[in-house]
Amino acid sequence: MKKLVFASVMALASISLVYTPTLRAQDSITIKDPVEYNAYQMATTQSDPKAKAAALESFLQTYPQSVVKQTALDQLVDLYQGLNDDDKELSVTTRLLQVDSANLKAILYSVVIKKRQCGKTSDAQTCDDAAALARKGLTVPKPAGTSGDDWKKLTGAAYPLFHSAMALDDAISKKDFKAAEAEYTSELMLYGEDQSKTQGLVDTLQLAQAYVQPDAKDLVKAVWFYARVWDFAPPAYKAQIEPKLEYYYKKYHGALDGLDAIKTQAAATTFPPGTLVITPAKTPAVQIHELLETTKDWNTLALADKETVLALGSKEDADRLWVLLKNKQTPVPGIVIEAAASVIKVAVTQDAKDAKTADFIVDLKTPLADKDIPAVGFEFGLQSKGQAELDGTYDSYTQIPATETTAQTAQIVLRDGFIQAEKKKPVAPHKPAAGHKPAARH
Repeated sequence: MKKLVFASVMALASISLVYTPTLRAQDSITIKDPVEYNAYQMATTQSDPKAKAAALESFLQTYPQSVVKQTALDQLVDLYQGLNDDDKELSVTTRLLQVDSANLKAILYSVVIKKRQCGKTSDAQTCDDAAALARKGLTVPKPAGTSGDDWKKLTGAAYPLFHSAMALDDAISKKDFKAAEAEYTSELMLYGEDQSKTQGLVDTLQLAQAYVQPDAKDLVKAVWFYARVWDFAPPAYKAQIEPKLEYYYKKYHGALDGLDAIKTQAAATTFPPGTLVITPAKTPAVQIHELLETTKDWNTLALADKETVLALGSKEDADRLWVLLKNKQTPVPGIVIEAAASVIKVAVTQDAKDAKTADFIVDLKTPLADKDIPAVGFEFGLQSKGQAELDGTYDSYTQIPATETTAQTAQIVLRDGFIQAEKKKPVAPHKPAAGHKPAARH
């Protein structure tokens, strides 16, 4: 799924951040050495951001203990942020925190960068660093020289981002989705209704996704927050969100009736009201039995539905379907979780994709060359749609009971697997330009 970016985090972070007074020319008494003063003036009056940054760096190298060191570093932070140079910006924020360990602006800029890096790389140390700085930022007291209004603006921009960084660390580094839910909730509570539709919408989606994790599952809340995101997402993203919204609503309720009312309610307020009730569906085993009884030809069931029957149906119903499936060939559209020369493990159902676990194991008939082994994350489709297709023959299935942290599922093994390559679109024959005669044959 594409990453949803509804608002620039850095644009938000730039609101009223500079609370350290800027040195003016008439404040000559602040820098007693005239040579140092002139060097500082020359650096700060540069109009080109790159030239100004270079001049300030040179000034600090020449006068490492200058009385305006903090002010110069403060300006450098803004310059590198404007130049989108994360590495240099992070270096300057580190130096600024060495001068002023309670500098909320430096903490915020550091958290923003490290949080972004955490999201890109999932590196545990980077995620932990962002969270540790965020926790520190929440405890920083208001500086004596900062007005209450300026401090309110600064913390209004900073605190939601701090909770967001802590939530991301909980989800990525610690895999503690209940803790992530608490932090995302704290973040969204700090946003007004209008902000929650923009700056807070990405993390509203993260909160929805946390609520579908096995150890923190609450499908009613997941549906609410998916609906909230769907309500305000740009049109290009609605088509990506709606399948998940419908999947989890149907999984909990059994059908799609009433979902439009949930969408309408979620558009009005960030959090679900205490009166929200979604009627739970019949037990999976009962639903599956009714599905089988009302489906004339079980061959017409989608692959994910067949897997659901084998995973959650009664043993009797699962065995009835297996009699039909065993030794039959089938395509296996899904995302590669693990692959080797002789076996490919694939997540087919949405639950398996969310958990990044394989529910289908395809033993290949002929081992693949190293260059042909699909990468983790590659998605097989149907060759009839022009996509690369993974096929295999049903061989065995095992129902895996639920545990405290995982739902009941099935592991389905296929033999004699093979890959049908993606169909290449035919290249249209080249037509000579109008008035151009083909070269004469000799």
